[in-house]
Amino acid sequence: MDGVILAGGKGTRMRPLTLDRPKPLLELQGQPILAWSLLSLQDIVDHVLIVVSYLKEQIERFMAGQDLIQTYTLVEQLPEPMGTGHALQTCRKRLRSDDFLVINGDDLYSREALGQLASQEFGILSMLRDDFDQYGVVVHDEAGRFLRIDEKPPRSRYRAPAPCNIGAYKFKAWVFDYDLPISERGEYEISDYVGLAAKDHAVNVVASPFWLPIGDPAALDAAQQVDIKRWIASPLG
Repeated sequence: MDGVILAGGKGTRMRPLTLDRPKPLLELQGQPILAWSLLSLQDIVDHVLIVVSYLKEQIERFMAGQDLIQTYTLVEQLPEPMGTGHALQTCRKRLRSDDFLVINGDDLYSREALGQLASQEFGILSMLRDDFDQYGVVVHDEAGRFLRIDEKPPRSRYRAPAPCNIGAYKFKAWVFDYDLPISERGEYEISDYVGLAAKDHAVNVVASPFWLPIGDPAALDAAQQVDIKRWIASPLG
C-alpha cells in the first residue's frame, strides 16, 4: 500500500521559523516532524509519496540521508500549490497500488489508528474535540459511515466533544475519476473527495485517540512536551 504525506505548504503561520526551512523539517523532540510522520506509517505502507513544493531541495536532502523508509518518491506540486486536493492529484501517476493512505505533513497521528484506517476500503480519521467549532465535524450515521463534514459549525449544533476531521484518509485509486470542484477558498480540497466517494460507496469513520496538529510556533513549543512516543515509536528506537 502507498502512503502520501502532504508536505508542500509554505508554513506561513509558522513564520519566522519557516523563512529558511520547510515546516516538515522543523525539529520536534530531537527529530524533524517529517521523521515522526514516516515512523507513523512504518509497517503500514511499503511506499511513501511526499508532496513537496516550498524549499523542496531541503526535503530531498533529508530523504536521501534518512533510513526510516527505503522506498519513497518525491512529487513536486506544480505549477503552484492549489490546495490539498490538488496536492493529491499530483500523485495520481506515481501511485504503485490501488489503495493508499493520505496524511497531513504537519500533523502527527497514532500509528495504531492509521493501521485501522488502512484496513478500510474508504475511510476518514476523526478525533473527539471540545473545540470542534474550530474544525470540521465529521457527521456519520449509527453504523459509523461518513455522511458529510460540517465546517466550523456553531457550538450550539453539537454536544461536546464532537468528532472532527483530522486530515488522514484512506482512498482507492478510482477516486480520481471524480471531478473535484474548486472550493469557496479558490482551492481543491481533499475532503471533497471524501464527500464524492461517499455518494457511491461506504466511507467508514475511524476514531483516533491521538492527534497532534502543529500549526504555529506556539503549537510547536507545546508539542515538545507531548508524549509522542506513546503513540509513535521513537526515532531512536
